[in-house]
Amino acid sequence: MEYKDYYQTLGVPRNASPDDIKSAYRRLARRYHPDVNPDDPAAEAKFKEINEAHEVLSDPTKRQQYDRFGSNWRRTGSFDEAFRQSGVRMDGFGDFFGGGASGFSEFFETLFGGRVGPQRPQQANVEETLQVSLPEVLNGGRRALTMRVPSPDGRVRQRRIDVTIPQGVRDGQRLRVAGEGAVRADGSRGDLFLRIRVEDGSAFTRNGDDLATEVSIGLSEAMLGAQVEVPTPSGSPLTVRVPAETQHGSRLRLRGQGLPRAGGDGRGDMLVRILVRLPRNLSSREQDLFRELAAIRGEVPTPTAVS
Repeated sequence: MEYKDYYQTLGVPRNASPDDIKSAYRRLARRYHPDVNPDDPAAEAKFKEINEAHEVLSDPTKRQQYDRFGSNWRRTGSFDEAFRQSGVRMDGFGDFFGGGASGFSEFFETLFGGRVGPQRPQQANVEETLQVSLPEVLNGGRRALTMRVPSPDGRVRQRRIDVTIPQGVRDGQRLRVAGEGAVRADGSRGDLFLRIRVEDGSAFTRNGDDLATEVSIGLSEAMLGAQVEVPTPSGSPLTVRVPAETQHGSRLRLRGQGLPRAGGDGRGDMLVRILVRLPRNLSSREQDLFRELAAIRGEVPTPTAVS
């Protein structure tokens, strides 16, 4: 039986960190993926070797067992002695596995399967990131996704999945789609977990169920009051009354105009920060009016020459 050097397969040292192993696996998997190398048996075989090496080295328990066996094998040069010193029984494994039913090599099956205790099922749950927009958070909806799902033979196949996005979904929340993960060796499927990432909207920031945005108004509008349009995640602006003598940086609270609360109990609020624009490039008439206003209010402006 051939000894498999999984570290050499991934091109990493034996003290490689989990992040190093993950990075090497992703780089090689992209290079030898069957979709990138159609009808190339050598690339397909290499892809299976990469998956097998990652299956072992990314799992702390399997990696520890593999390292223990490898150390014994390099010291003794004997499979039987290496297995004996590692505490692994290897009798009858070929018959038990029926010639490679797991999709991995005989070496892998001998070392990690069969009669050394309960056989761990192939990891079949899959986690992906799903980006959603604020309108989708606001209204919920359905999304048709095309996912790349691995099979036990090492191939990755495309699969169309319909996903329901609930109202008020939060950034970082995980959605479980039952039975849409990878296929195990026994034909059963794991689950798909979608990690939600809410897209950054330039007009809004989010704080829980509340939204915040900014609206710019002119100086006279701030002093005398005005009606302004405020953007909303739905795309339909709201007309809001800004009271007279509103100060720069003041906030208006629009109740019930935020995102749906968890459990469907109403909606959060929207906070609108008012930015007051100061006039520039004043005409002579405008300067006279400001001087008149300053005199009325008892203010003494002192113009400074700009060099």
